[in-house]
Amino acid sequence: MPDRYGRPPRGVRPTPDRDSKDWWERLAGHEFTVQRCDTCHTTRFPARAFCPACRTERWHWEAVAPQGTVESWIVNRRPFMPGSTEPYVVVLVRLAAVPGCLIHGGWDGDGEPEYGQAVQGVYADMGDDLALLNWRPAE
Repeated sequence: MPDRYGRPPRGVRPTPDRDSKDWWERLAGHEFTVQRCDTCHTTRFPARAFCPACRTERWHWEAVAPQGTVESWIVNRRPFMPGSTEPYVVVLVRLAAVPGCLIHGGWDGDGEPEYGQAVQGVYADMGDDLALLNWRPAE
């Protein structure tokens, strides 16, 4: 059952693909990164092989602060997995470092989030090789 922060049970794990594998490994080390194109310098998230702006395959990982603003949220009151019964909040955050990017995660705040609320990412360790990014009100 998800805990009060929306973290899934330990048995539910993301399945990294060719493009996201390095990102998940960096997140497990508490490093939040996005891709930056070496040609046009566009930042992007999620990870992809080609730049959406100039179509080049040349890019690098760049560490950025996991900060943004709340765009939307849901309160899930139905079991997501067998045995889960607690309601939990999932937020959709507009990432400050990547214009136009929306990223979701569990809510790690008291009460419900508010539209436009400044938030910062917090790492939720799910084992030695997995961390998730949750969101809490910015200090």
